[in-house]
Amino acid sequence: MITTADIFTISSQKQFEKIALKVFRFQYENNKVYQEFCNFLKTDPHKVKSIQQIPFLPIQFFKSHEVLSNTHEIQETFTSSGTTGMITSKHLVTDVTLYEESYRKGFSEFYGNIEDYVVLALLPSYLEREGSSLIYMVKDLIELSNHPESGFYLNNHDELITQLITLEKAGQNVILIGVTFALLDLIEYSKSISFPLWGLGGSTIIMETGGMKGRRKEMIREELHDQLCEGFGVTAIHSEYGMTELLSQAYSLGNGVFECPAWMQILVRDTEDALTYIPDGKTGGINVIDLANINSCSFIATQDLGKKNPNNSFEVLGRFDNSDIRGCNLMVL
Repeated sequence: MITTADIFTISSQKQFEKIALKVFRFQYENNKVYQEFCNFLKTDPHKVKSIQQIPFLPIQFFKSHEVLSNTHEIQETFTSSGTTGMITSKHLVTDVTLYEESYRKGFSEFYGNIEDYVVLALLPSYLEREGSSLIYMVKDLIELSNHPESGFYLNNHDELITQLITLEKAGQNVILIGVTFALLDLIEYSKSISFPLWGLGGSTIIMETGGMKGRRKEMIREELHDQLCEGFGVTAIHSEYGMTELLSQAYSLGNGVFECPAWMQILVRDTEDALTYIPDGKTGGINVIDLANINSCSFIATQDLGKKNPNNSFEVLGRFDNSDIRGCNLMVL
């Protein structure tokens, strides 16, 4: 039996691998979709002795199947964003306290006590729909911060700008977490009213969650972070790497280099052969192990491209072309 304590007290690679193998066997036995996928690959669970031998479920299965490892009541259904008519992912969560413990412990690991920060959120595309796991997390962090200034912002740019400058002048630690296009919109608006946001670098952290959501042209990370650094007057842009289908997040404290909490790791697969892994420093498809996702599937093959560094940090470099996900054609059972 795997407990929450087993997952959230991991302190070594050996311990991580031991628990990951236990989770794999549990999910093979209890997750019908995952079991069928493993059987399709002719995987004998008794012969899986390392995390490299564990099959990773293509993330697209969350669009077409109910990916569950138990029969408990669904407490939350998280859904991915998408344009009208697009099939979105659904993550059925039977124990939302696992999600809460994961993001709370993860935040604390990278940033310390949440009560030390005012949390400001600029997430319009997420606020405008239901079922966002990001909104669930940020709402909880706002409440845990215990600061009356913490809160969500939608189109009230003037109020947000005033709040940012007031808190910076007071020396208050602030995290502004925003979807990428909205952060760029805020910078442009501040310039249009001749009230630029330069000089927030002392106590303010700017954290982007990625995504233009069709509102702006995509750009490479270096160009984007240069614009954000210049617009907000900070020396580094922080980033959060998470997704609807997971219950854990990795964080970058600058330069696009992400680190995972102890119960989360990534592997990088060959773009031509989804069952083969490539050396550190080479670009391939990102596979995520999220042990907090025990009631769903902890082994997810994402559509993100990236590379892993020798110290287990990683970079996200882009996405597969949806029209040609080479080496990941094992989609239909």
